[in-house]
Amino acid sequence: MHLDTSPPTSPPARPAPLRIALLGFAALALAGGLFVVRGPLLMAAPACVSGRWQGCFGTFNGVVLMTLVTLPLAVLVAWATARRRRRAGVAGAWRLSLAEVGVVHGTLPFLWMTMMPGGGAGVVPPRVSLVPLRDLVVMGTLGIVGNLLVFAALGFFAPVRWAAVASPARILALGAGCSVLVETAQYVLRLDRVSSVDDVLVNAAGAVLAGLASRRWWRTRADAPAVHRVA
Repeated sequence: MHLDTSPPTSPPARPAPLRIALLGFAALALAGGLFVVRGPLLMAAPACVSGRWQGCFGTFNGVVLMTLVTLPLAVLVAWATARRRRRAGVAGAWRLSLAEVGVVHGTLPFLWMTMMPGGGAGVVPPRVSLVPLRDLVVMGTLGIVGNLLVFAALGFFAPVRWAAVASPARILALGAGCSVLVETAQYVLRLDRVSSVDDVLVNAAGAVLAGLASRRWWRTRADAPAVHRVA
């Protein structure tokens, strides 16, 4: 009897042209996004360069500009952290370091923008909207996209770093919980903003969508060595 001792065949790798095409599409999307926001960013540049921090960090354009400017510093921090972990023999050093830096660098700017006070801060009474889907009508495309991005970095990187949140339901709960805290803070601090249930729904949806995009890199419990019990 002849036994086939050849090793099992691995699944075919993704063709190189397809990878190149995906990278090309990603580069085009990034270039297109920068082209769209180039005008507002250039408007905020003079205030940031001259040290007028109120005009820089006190506007949405200025915050987005500073987020892009500090991106190389964030990459440097991730590299230094990953290098230290690799020396210590930590598995997945780059993945862990990039995820941690990505959560901070991708979430703090949006939190800063959501906590910016309006013109009537401290004067206008707090406002609450608890009717689902009512505010979506007046939110507009830009408002919906902005709300989707608030916790997108958290939803993308958190399950990559922590196995405890590596499921769509847990990412949804994490995004909704963080959003509720933000809406509550806006109400308590009287920032002249509407604390809306629709903001919570859209923020949580953005976190889940971003989490699904990073699913192949999630740090699940399967990463740990499995222990099999022999009967």
